[in-house]
Amino acid sequence: MTDPRHPFPKGTILGYPRIGRRRELKRAVEAHWSGAIDAAALEQSAAELRRATREHLAALGLGRDDSSIPESFSFYDQVHDAAVAVGALPERFAGLRDADGRIGLEAYFTAARGAGEDAPLEMTKWFDTNYHYLVPEIGPETVFALSSDRFARQVAEAKADGFTVRPVVVGPVTLLALAKATDAAHSADGREEAFDPLERLDDLLPVYAELLAGLRAAGAEWVQLDEPALVSESLPAAPKRLADAAARAYAVLGAAAERPAILVAAGYAQLSEQAWSALGAAPIEAIAVDLTRGGVPGVVDGLSGKTLVGGVVDGRNIWRGDLEGGWETLSQLAALGAADIAVGTSTSLQHVPHDVADETALDPRLASWLAFADQKVGQVVTLATGLVRGRPAIAGALGEASAALADRRSAPGVRDGAVRGRASRLESRDFERGDYDARVAAQEAELDLPLLPTTTIGSFPQTGDIRRARASHGRGELAGTEYERFLRDEIARVVTLQEDIGLDVLVHGEAERNDMVQYFAEHLDGFAVTENGWVQSYGSRATRPSILWGDVSRPAPITVAWSTFAQSLTDKPMKGMLTGPVTILAWSFVRDDQPLGETANQVALALRDEIADLEGAGIRVIQVDEPALRELLPLKRADQPPYLEWSVGSFRLATAGAAASTQVHTHLCYSEFDAVIDAIAALDADVTSIEAARSRGEVIGDIASSGFAAGIGPGVYDIHSPRIPSVDEITELLDRAVAELPLRRVWVNPDCGLKTRGYDETVASLRNLVAAAQTARAAVPA
Repeated sequence: MTDPRHPFPKGTILGYPRIGRRRELKRAVEAHWSGAIDAAALEQSAAELRRATREHLAALGLGRDDSSIPESFSFYDQVHDAAVAVGALPERFAGLRDADGRIGLEAYFTAARGAGEDAPLEMTKWFDTNYHYLVPEIGPETVFALSSDRFARQVAEAKADGFTVRPVVVGPVTLLALAKATDAAHSADGREEAFDPLERLDDLLPVYAELLAGLRAAGAEWVQLDEPALVSESLPAAPKRLADAAARAYAVLGAAAERPAILVAAGYAQLSEQAWSALGAAPIEAIAVDLTRGGVPGVVDGLSGKTLVGGVVDGRNIWRGDLEGGWETLSQLAALGAADIAVGTSTSLQHVPHDVADETALDPRLASWLAFADQKVGQVVTLATGLVRGRPAIAGALGEASAALADRRSAPGVRDGAVRGRASRLESRDFERGDYDARVAAQEAELDLPLLPTTTIGSFPQTGDIRRARASHGRGELAGTEYERFLRDEIARVVTLQEDIGLDVLVHGEAERNDMVQYFAEHLDGFAVTENGWVQSYGSRATRPSILWGDVSRPAPITVAWSTFAQSLTDKPMKGMLTGPVTILAWSFVRDDQPLGETANQVALALRDEIADLEGAGIRVIQVDEPALRELLPLKRADQPPYLEWSVGSFRLATAGAAASTQVHTHLCYSEFDAVIDAIAALDADVTSIEAARSRGEVIGDIASSGFAAGIGPGVYDIHSPRIPSVDEITELLDRAVAELPLRRVWVNPDCGLKTRGYDETVASLRNLVAAAQTARAAVPA
């Protein structure tokens, strides 16, 4: 039932990067948090950024008045925006509402970051991406009510500037499917949830209907409701239950009298057959499907009245892509018998940087293979032109894209015979390290650590002085010898600080590293790095994913000099710090011309050589971080076993050459681990540290019930919040770990690295962590 008054545009994107081309939003938000600007100034900065984005997208070819420009701005994250709009904040933040029950900006930020004794909302990964969202807490006691008019105000703002935008809101099914039960909804033992937030769908829908009416009144002709939960087979709710929920939800919302036309977008994988049928039958006007990570779906009832938006432009990677193939896929979509088809991106473009043109230092040949957000908008516009004027009108553009693909396949470095030869000679013994108990005995003799040993995850705060020195060195203003002296002084200060705090296994602080992946990418062949390729990770935080374009090898040692220098300053064990192969792939833009497992093994072999050199230099503890292991888990169950096989295998390939007396650590963070707990054990690390503080130790039960027998450090200090956890708070989490896990396997550590924190809060928190560990040790019977 396409809307004859407001037909859907022939081309659109499902979202656009919102942090700004030079991270303007990050700087404004953090200035507000620090007290440097007030809320009004922050709102003004955000409005200016939204206006600039709309004008820019119009200049790239999207229409000002046809709803092809999405309004996808967020101060923190899209899930939190939707939860706040419908009033779904937990009881501990109830006092932050105003007299009318509205949730303003300060309450919004407080729920995201925590304050005082009030812990922030838990954070986890958005499907299989490196983006993090705040997990809503919803129970039977949650009162849904329209509590913010921010979505409508942004539509009205655009209208006043001459734009008819399409607001983007997380849909009701996905909001509930991603939520966790409130504490009040848990069973008496605090573990098994007696309540599923999806049970509240019928109560939530009237509020969504009210939200849609407000958007229509503000000038929205179309609204985009994002429902990626409908593609996943990894959520607690089964696909059929999610499809049934979608059928109910869109029967209600579609029947609402005052609303914009509805586009339901379901990216990140293929819609389940049940969900596809449910949306086909629903009284909505358009459906957007991901055709880069899913195929063209089958014919179902109801399509003849709808527009189908084919997501043939990849919203998650930066390769220029096969436009000829995209055109053919759109032709297949047209054969389903819909009222109309349009071209779109597979997902929001929030997962890619802004503009290849900003990367003046990239090799021009490599740059010609790339498409960042702006180039992807151009691809959408090109294909939309073809839909309107026919294929001959875009034949030249299709040919140019195909030529770039051919050039990429034949370029030097894409395939390296030596790298491929080494990988082809691998045998099963290259993935096996030996008996775990024998390793434990050798490590205890070598390291002589106390019960409940304390450590950190790796990085220490990246101060303004560090960033300025790095920038000055990059500009050639600070000579190499002076920069190295600066870094050595910083490392020495961090080592002395850790000894003063009383930590047992130390780190060098990683002052020399700008990013845990980019640092390695800068030292490995087959990678390129960007200057301005920022992508939002969570809140105000952004990373610059490296570009893995060719076969990977290590021309020289990377970390050995810094680790051995740090070890020379202390008698305590100093961890060598490496980033694992899966995380290097997950947090880079990776070549798409060969299986990921092959690429992972190339990276693993480079890391294996680095570990051998660290051991040769006398480093006795080596941490190989894999925080992204769970993140890359495919959304479809059938794809999960092969992924786990190659991801676990690549880690084991990297570490299996280590001696029995070398203690190998790994680290995982911010994910739901129950689905991969067996894989974590199969990594065969000697010690695994894992996020646990924000979820108040929920993962400990999963670890205990799985029979996990190796060393384990459930995080007891949430470093993604500025709060300083008290000794009592840390002790409570540590007591749970000690009660449920083998005592002599438990480690005490933060959730993650300390790079983003300030020194005052870091030192206070670590002193509390060490005090809690000492108290726990004293309580152990002699």
